[in-house]
Amino acid sequence: MMRTSFPIFFVLSLILSSSYAAVQDFCVADYTAPQGPAGYSCKNPANVTVDDFVYSALGVPGNTSNMIKTGITTAFSSQFPGLNGLGVSLARADLAVGGVVPMHTHHGASEILLIIEGTITAGFISSDNKVYLKTLKKGDIMVFPQGLLHFQVNVGDTPALEFVSFSSDSPGLQILYTALFQNNLPTDLITRSTFLDTAEIKKLKALLGGTN
Repeated sequence: MMRTSFPIFFVLSLILSSSYAAVQDFCVADYTAPQGPAGYSCKNPANVTVDDFVYSALGVPGNTSNMIKTGITTAFSSQFPGLNGLGVSLARADLAVGGVVPMHTHHGASEILLIIEGTITAGFISSDNKVYLKTLKKGDIMVFPQGLLHFQVNVGDTPALEFVSFSSDSPGLQILYTALFQNNLPTDLITRSTFLDTAEIKKLKALLGGTN
């Protein structure tokens, strides 16, 4: 009897726990509490205000005076507490002429890109190494499936503005060039594993702050 009742109790506990989570209207992030694998803890509802659900940073142009000529402003749960647990987020990208959003992935979300101004060449690479590439103009949207390498380049002669939405309030980010050249991964191993020229690797490490 004991052997059969335990799994039943376990399943019922999961159902009750899930039901409790489902009936909550929201879970505003409590930045003062410890963060767990599932995200931020919920702020006491008595302390929640309308300002937790409003975020104005995306109305400010990003700084494009940098190596990639692009300024990115995010509205993730780490900046916007009202998003916590809702499974959505946004970001803004301002691209100067020649600006790029370098090859990167979001392991936790798919992404939809909307072009507001300018001309952007965007693309992603599938797991079978097929390239999906398109030049986009104002009003166009493009989707990047979760976890796949993707990028954007301003190929026009004017600054570009784009907004992106994600299917997670914390989509995660790994940029390819920082993963290779902005850490202490030995140059010799990068050379052997990527077939890149050693001198070029050292140059990129020096530029990006990598060592070894």
